[in-house]
Amino acid sequence: MTTPTPWKILSSSASFSLLSECWCLATLEPGEEQTRNFVVEVVFDTPFMTIPVVQLGITSFDIDQRDSARLTINVTQISEAGFTAVISTWASTRVYAAGFNWFAIGA
Repeated sequence: MTTPTPWKILSSSASFSLLSECWCLATLEPGEEQTRNFVVEVVFDTPFMTIPVVQLGITSFDIDQRDSARLTINVTQISEAGFTAVISTWASTRVYAAGFNWFAIGA
């Protein structure tokens, strides 16, 4: 008989803006409309025993009203110790701030 492993759940929120180091989503070089990314490394307070499932949800954004609102937040590089969140925009959209909640569930 195996001993059951209890589930572990961690969660938090994060916000970034023009004041964040390396924020590049509000600037647009003339003639350049490619995707721009802001990368966030999240480290869990306590690591999981296995790779958890991570869910992100957008909680806020401040986008220039002159252009379409284009914003994505994706999770990549999930490990037992943390994950990477990538906030992106593209074309002529200027993002001044963005926030997200996350939760991780696993053993």
